[in-house]
Amino acid sequence: MTRALTAGGLVAVLGVGAGLWASSGDDGTPAGSASQQVADGPSAGDRGVARAPSPSPTPSRAYPLSTAPRTIPAVRSHTPARGPGWRPAAGRRVVVGDAGLADEGRLVAGELGLSYAGVRSDARAGDLRLARNADRGANPESYTMTVRGGRVTVSAPSDAGVFYGTRTLKQEVRGGGTAPEGVVRDQPAKPQRGFTLDIARKNFSAGWIEDRVRELGDLKYNQLGLHFSDDQAFRIQSDTHPEIVAQEHLTKAQVRQIVALAAQRHITVVPEIDSPGHLGAVLAAHPELQLRNARGVATRGAIDISQKASANLLDDLLNEYAGLFPGGYWHLGGDEYQALTVSDPAASYPQLASAARARYGPGARVSDLATGWLDDRAATVRAHDRTMRAWNDGFFRGTSVKPASDLVVAYWTGKEIGARTPTEYLSAGRKMLNYNDEYLYYVLGEPNDFAYPTGRRIYEQWTPRVLRGTTPVAARYDAQILGGSLSVWCDLANAQTQAQVAAGVRMPLRATAQKLWDARTPTLTWSQFTSLANRLG
Repeated sequence: MTRALTAGGLVAVLGVGAGLWASSGDDGTPAGSASQQVADGPSAGDRGVARAPSPSPTPSRAYPLSTAPRTIPAVRSHTPARGPGWRPAAGRRVVVGDAGLADEGRLVAGELGLSYAGVRSDARAGDLRLARNADRGANPESYTMTVRGGRVTVSAPSDAGVFYGTRTLKQEVRGGGTAPEGVVRDQPAKPQRGFTLDIARKNFSAGWIEDRVRELGDLKYNQLGLHFSDDQAFRIQSDTHPEIVAQEHLTKAQVRQIVALAAQRHITVVPEIDSPGHLGAVLAAHPELQLRNARGVATRGAIDISQKASANLLDDLLNEYAGLFPGGYWHLGGDEYQALTVSDPAASYPQLASAARARYGPGARVSDLATGWLDDRAATVRAHDRTMRAWNDGFFRGTSVKPASDLVVAYWTGKEIGARTPTEYLSAGRKMLNYNDEYLYYVLGEPNDFAYPTGRRIYEQWTPRVLRGTTPVAARYDAQILGGSLSVWCDLANAQTQAQVAAGVRMPLRATAQKLWDARTPTLTWSQFTSLANRLG
């Protein structure tokens, strides 16, 4: 088992292979049964598995042609066949093609009540075989699942793809069901599929977060964002600056357990320490770094970016938490810096204007200084080999200092002052992630005209190309949109309990998973999709 996959994997177009017929013995016994004593070999992509000769396939009239499995997200392709299908039973084995798939094998064995047999080259009736294949150039998260003759083979270019195949199988047999005969070929439309949780404004228990990790894994998400610093609290133990940490917080041991559980399910935990705004909790312990206007009035949540000590403090934290979150992604924040929401930032904050000119020249503005701040923090994180993102309102129009070219735009709103359309970023070649607050924001207490999403609008109207409002960008930009994230923001933290949040995001999570895996119009109606979700649990 390897760490959750990074973004940008090639998305190969999977074709539909020829249908497979299950052969049967003269007595009508399904192929693969003990009485038939015929061992069909694994799929061509599997390695290290002995092949036994098979009889020439003949159509069986004992079984109807199979139908596609019903799963969330739906599989992209299913080639039907005739045969008994497969279901778990006591004594059946999970075998793997190599030891690197042990985590995936043990997990699915425990979930389905099977015996984990480890690396094996023999084939037995009822086996579930997991294997890596040599499908070079394929989407690394793709997989093929073949149900034939009473056995199942899941093969993929990577262990993540194998894991996703086991999620499909788990859903197929949920509640005593049968995995249908035939071949599933599946892959995600988008390489980054996330859920963002604001644990700064509301304290969520480690156990609750771990439950969400398990839920996300079964829905084939591959990122969990943790926004753990804001004006209300800083929620993870710090060794470099323990003075900033809230009384209710996650210990580093708890975070490591969450990160490890996520990695087992090929989910990367993406940390966010938002700056230079949203730092109220940090500044409560460091009032000397609080940004103040020309009249000496403190500016809520804003750190004074003209002071070197401010940069030192943030870099201490970024370097510290890089060791706690080993995944390949990092969120730098950058949004809602209040110094840039006033009509004349230079007049209101002369110290920022002076620092901008001193560093970038006589024509530099406060927005240049803020852009430089973001670039400096990016440099700190880049040293840890991370791919970075920042909120779209941390990018400013017309600055002489340009945002780092490797910053991905996390587009969440078009309501900020001087809002830039998604097309402005895309036409400049910038990559983007979709956090559209019109569809994907679950805001506790529903302030500022927000309404809890039910999932239906996401399912019926939203696609990853709908970055702002309800209008999609042109299809030519699709490849630059790496994926998206459903987000829980706890503006009014006590408006819902943890249990209510879990129940409230249940269907939005499933709808978002469907549209990030396959942006096409779903085949099921919303009512049918809801019924399926209720059946699958």
